[in-house]
Amino acid sequence: MSTFLRSASRASLVAAVFLASCAKENTAPTTPALASQSTSSNATAANGVMMQGFYWNTPVSSSAGTWWQNLGSKAAELSAAGITAMWLPPAYKGSGAQDVGYGVYDRYDLGEFNQKGTVATRYGTLGQLQSCVSALHGQGMQVYEDMVMNHFTSADAQEQFNIGGTNYNVYTSFTYPGRANTYSNYQWHYGNFTGTQQAPNNGWYQWKSWDFQPYANGDAYDNLLGSEVQYNGNTANVNETINWGNWITTKLGLDGYRLDATKHMYTPFVNQWLDAVKGTTRFAVSEAWFRNLSDLNNYASATGGRTSLFDVPLHYTFAAMSNGNGSWDMRGLQFAGFTEANGALSVSFVDNHDTDQTGGALFSPVSNLKMLAYSYILTREKGYPCVFYRDYYEYGLGTQLKTLIGIRKAHAFGTGYEYTSADDADVYAYSRAGDASHTGLLQLLNDGSNAASKSITTPFKNATLTDLTGNTTGTVTTDANGTGTFRVNARSYAVWVPGGTSTTPPATGTGTTAVKFTISYSNTVSGQNLYIVGSTAQLGSWNTANAIQLSGAAYPNWTATLNLSSGTNVLYKYFRKDGAGNILWETDPNNSLTPSGTSQSVTDTWH
Repeated sequence: MSTFLRSASRASLVAAVFLASCAKENTAPTTPALASQSTSSNATAANGVMMQGFYWNTPVSSSAGTWWQNLGSKAAELSAAGITAMWLPPAYKGSGAQDVGYGVYDRYDLGEFNQKGTVATRYGTLGQLQSCVSALHGQGMQVYEDMVMNHFTSADAQEQFNIGGTNYNVYTSFTYPGRANTYSNYQWHYGNFTGTQQAPNNGWYQWKSWDFQPYANGDAYDNLLGSEVQYNGNTANVNETINWGNWITTKLGLDGYRLDATKHMYTPFVNQWLDAVKGTTRFAVSEAWFRNLSDLNNYASATGGRTSLFDVPLHYTFAAMSNGNGSWDMRGLQFAGFTEANGALSVSFVDNHDTDQTGGALFSPVSNLKMLAYSYILTREKGYPCVFYRDYYEYGLGTQLKTLIGIRKAHAFGTGYEYTSADDADVYAYSRAGDASHTGLLQLLNDGSNAASKSITTPFKNATLTDLTGNTTGTVTTDANGTGTFRVNARSYAVWVPGGTSTTPPATGTGTTAVKFTISYSNTVSGQNLYIVGSTAQLGSWNTANAIQLSGAAYPNWTATLNLSSGTNVLYKYFRKDGAGNILWETDPNNSLTPSGTSQSVTDTWH
């Protein structure tokens, strides 16, 4: 969902102009009965991992060039790390050169035509996009494009319509003079839409009924944007959007799709589009932003299994864990979310561009204990996990994520098992039994401030297990029943594997220390955040792109808890960064610390 979107009050309306607020019909079109369809796994790799290859306001330029060039340059390393698919941002022309893609103007302009003051999109030119896709495909990765089909913005001209003897001027004429009918001669006018936004936060003109279903007691009526496309009863719009979907699939050689804001579209149209464009061999995941599991289950039923769905309820479970920051009951992870309820259709994620966007309507970041959430989705039996680019490259989690993805690829097989009797408020346990070719694993997640040990009966009898994350040293040998006592450090995670040999050297010293950094700093304005970076890989190796963002939840105190190698001295420093990437460093000298024990708290002052 684009967080250009806003929330507004809704009122009942019958085919009239409603100014000041958005309106809805008391009754909605009836969804026809849908034949159940089985989902295809052809487009997803076994134990595959998707990456969302962008975030809100990605840089217009990078050290590799445009964003398309940046993603293409990372294809080899991401493939080697175990990423099997890349979700691209909306690749078509928006309202201008800075548009992140959700303010759609022309879906046929992939950075090829001089429109809205630019040839390139925010992410680059058509040629750079095609090179990016080729690089990803060349490394065996699939490519999913973000499909925004419910609205258009930034029309070429106003049009006038009359209701009740009053004339109204609306920006609903899309004729695309800069493209001059290349690829398609279809144009959009006010008759193609149900209503249009007057201006951000200034209400709506509406001349037709909204044609989407009132899921979740009207939740779908929130967060509309631009001119809303009519699909119910408008065959021309339906056919054009299907034609465009097939065109862009061929143009870019797509393997799948992420469908934006699907609850804002007529559900029978979504089903028709998926049947005509996705077919049975490609992958699709839809953003149906329902926090309630029953609402998400209802949408899965309405779409007949044609599309996977992002596990929004699970994200909010992780957000609750993060906000609790040690006080949340970890037993809340048992059988959690849509992933457990319908794993074959679930795409699990920790954060995305919307939940990470400061000030956005869906801002709900998993700021604390994030690697526990990633360990959960990357080892689980069910769900197709999605890793967030910013977590991997900019929040300093890349090394740990690469290790977990490697564990997933080699060991996350077999039946999953919940340890409901062993779990407590601090520690959650889960195992995979393995299969004929793979060992399986035992995972422990601990949000508590103290290291913990658990006596657990595993599927692994008379076996010696090693924590392949490197977070916990030593081995554990189980008895003839598979029982052993397994450790997990404070505010940390462990993945114990039978007979495993870590491909990543364990941390130096005698283990890891969960160090909570706190600094009081009030010299910030909206859009600015504090980061910490330092001399070790765990602290980003002095690379600001790998720095760790601190949480400002207790402003003016900023905090972050990091697992650092015990007994190894580190140097570190704080800096402030704004949305444009401008950095203000803490003054010299560097801070110094030698972590010790299982946990440690450090309070610093800005020099």
